[in-house]
Amino acid sequence: MKTPKRLATLVEEGLVDEVIGQLMSGKEASVYMVRCGEEIRCAKVYKEAHKRSFRQNASYQEGRRVKNSRQARAMEKGSRYGRKMQEEVWQNAEVDALYRLSAAGVRVPQPYICFEGVLLMELVTDAAGNPAPRLNDVELSEGQALEFHADLLNQVVRMLCAGVIHGDLSEYNILIGSQGPVIIDLPQAVDAAGNSSAEQMLARDVANLASCLGRFAPSLIGSEFGKEMWTLYQEGLLHPAIALTGRIEEDRRSADVGAVLNEIKQVIKEEEARRLQHPANG
Repeated sequence: MKTPKRLATLVEEGLVDEVIGQLMSGKEASVYMVRCGEEIRCAKVYKEAHKRSFRQNASYQEGRRVKNSRQARAMEKGSRYGRKMQEEVWQNAEVDALYRLSAAGVRVPQPYICFEGVLLMELVTDAAGNPAPRLNDVELSEGQALEFHADLLNQVVRMLCAGVIHGDLSEYNILIGSQGPVIIDLPQAVDAAGNSSAEQMLARDVANLASCLGRFAPSLIGSEFGKEMWTLYQEGLLHPAIALTGRIEEDRRSADVGAVLNEIKQVIKEEEARRLQHPANG
């Protein structure tokens, strides 16, 4: 196996002692199993921007702040230096999200260091100590699917309580570890309060969970956990121990169109009166 250039740099720097083999290749990175001293870890090697199929869509970038004003200006201009800074921000976003979510009790891999386009982090293993499989690669009973769904919903709630939305959650970036499902791949994670697409991204993430696990537990299809979560979040009522129902009570009261029109007319009258009292000069 040929060692990727970015990973070879970590070997040269003494951060990695041995590259054991490749675990998987995704749309944004390739993941390798490596040895660091006596520990076995995984190294996520980010692909260069032009080689990734997952683009840094503006909707994911919204709400992200760059502390250095020079870097921010360069990123806006799209200069070579700006593109380099944009790559660093994209990669560091995952490290920041992992630390933030781990502190919030979300089951994610422990990060160690991000250096030269490589993220070193904990290797998630199954009960036998082997690299954990993805949710997409396992067959589940209906009971297991319902259990995993409840577990993952709680992870998403904890994420939202921490102000983070995954933004690309699916069966391909959930590992089945020895302690339960583990959420991975977070460079596109968005700030719930600072991104105008946050609600739609949360709804899509939660719908993806229902879709993939609904293959084994059909009762999950059609649930509205995403809407329920967002409503509770906006009302300040969301917390990790909350019991979700998957249903929301819609306001079916008829709109009072007459009252709305009367209010508009009143505003128009007030504006006309204001203009008569303060005619324009000239």
